[in-house]
Amino acid sequence: VQLQASGGGLVQAGGSLRLSCTMSGRGSVHLGMGWFRQAPGKEREFVASISWPGRSTSYANSVKGRFTISRDNTKSTLFLQMNSLKAEDTAVYVCAARGTQVVSSSVSDYELWGQGTLVTVSS
Repeated sequence: VQLQASGGGLVQAGGSLRLSCTMSGRGSVHLGMGWFRQAPGKEREFVASISWPGRSTSYANSVKGRFTISRDNTKSTLFLQMNSLKAEDTAVYVCAARGTQVVSSSVSDYELWGQGTLVTVSS
């Protein structure tokens, strides 16, 4: 299974973006999924996670109420709807998958990582 994130770009503070992460290749798609981000000079941090098939979600406190994680299992696609964006949301956003179906906020719980997509929020 391979992951590819897309949808990043430049947006003004207060604006919105929707990121997508498509899964391709052979392998199980019954996976817990997550979004992480990494700003310049900072460590990778948890953003949101969703279980399989999508009944449970978890969010970092910094994005709770502004971001929504979802998945379309018929299209093997993960989404992150980001509203009310702030300058501090600027980072490379990466999607990840883990071998179990439950949510997790820990980087070490994810085995598969995609390439990131850059989100830049101008203030």
